[in-house]
Amino acid sequence: MIRIILAGLVVAFSVSLAKATDDDKTVFPASGVETGRLTIYSTTDLVAMKPLIEDFQKSSPGITINYIEYLTNELNSLASEACRKGEPLGDLLLSSSVDQLVKLANDGCATAHRSPETARVAEWANWRDEVFGFTYEPAVFVYNNRLVPANEVPRTHVELADLLRERLDYYRGRVGTYDIRLSGIGYLLAFNDARQTTTVFGRLLESMARAAAVARCCTGEIIEEVAKGNLYIGYNMLGSYAYEAALRHPELRIVVPRDYTLVLSRGALIPRAAKQAELGAQFLDFLLSERGQAIARSNAFYFTETGGLPPDVDGPQNMKESGIAQPIRIGPALLAVQDRAQRQQFIDDWSRSLIELNSPDWTRE
Repeated sequence: MIRIILAGLVVAFSVSLAKATDDDKTVFPASGVETGRLTIYSTTDLVAMKPLIEDFQKSSPGITINYIEYLTNELNSLASEACRKGEPLGDLLLSSSVDQLVKLANDGCATAHRSPETARVAEWANWRDEVFGFTYEPAVFVYNNRLVPANEVPRTHVELADLLRERLDYYRGRVGTYDIRLSGIGYLLAFNDARQTTTVFGRLLESMARAAAVARCCTGEIIEEVAKGNLYIGYNMLGSYAYEAALRHPELRIVVPRDYTLVLSRGALIPRAAKQAELGAQFLDFLLSERGQAIARSNAFYFTETGGLPPDVDGPQNMKESGIAQPIRIGPALLAVQDRAQRQQFIDDWSRSLIELNSPDWTRE
């Protein structure tokens, strides 16, 4: 489903220089004589990365870029297998599931990179000079303002849980969130939700189960269903994708929750066996540079650590100064997120709470 959505978005945004060769791979040809070919494996939508790729090629006109998209768990499986076999898998990996990148780095699958640009990265977004965060993306609520009355808009996690309890019949089957069994980013956000406050997370999970919440693989799929009115509210959506969709769908509204807001930094890693590691490092430096960050803010990811919120986003004007921002630190703590036994136990508990109990037999307490 997500690839169908992405294909439509690519056409809508008129990728003039890119030639789509199949459902997952897009080639950005060198604008001059080709001197190198960079291959990027990524979980980031093409429409978000296109402005960055094209600007990079302005200063590096001889570089052809192969951009290959996967879902988070798919990319992680491919990268892990390639590392185990000592085989190359691209020259740069980009993933929103930074816990998976940290696990890859911990398993010896990354090449360290140091430069003036990497030195600019916030301490919480750099692990061992092997995994770097290059975006600042809050997990937000998304709702359809034609279907959610103004006096019911939730602005905290507790308010969302209470709304679903109090208006169970109205919101039954109309709230969407990630299926953490399928989505690496969904699992990462849910795991960190539980770390913030087990009581609130448990209460929200129970309310979502009673309201027969819809679990889907991907941000784009959920947001598009909210825009269509098939769903009324999307929970824990990535702010960058939500804002891009709101620019296209005026009925979409975004709330930065005021009790706490998880913040993800999309990660980058140069694989150990990369054939063109120097090109991967060159593109990584561009992503981290002032120029790359400015393009990302204005064309792709929209939110920043130190600046105000984008126009029309409901929340405190500066997340960091307000104290609500809770960045997911890129570091060894994320290894616990990827511990196999702990991961399976968390997913099993989530499934019992949200999926197995997600039944029309639920009634109001």
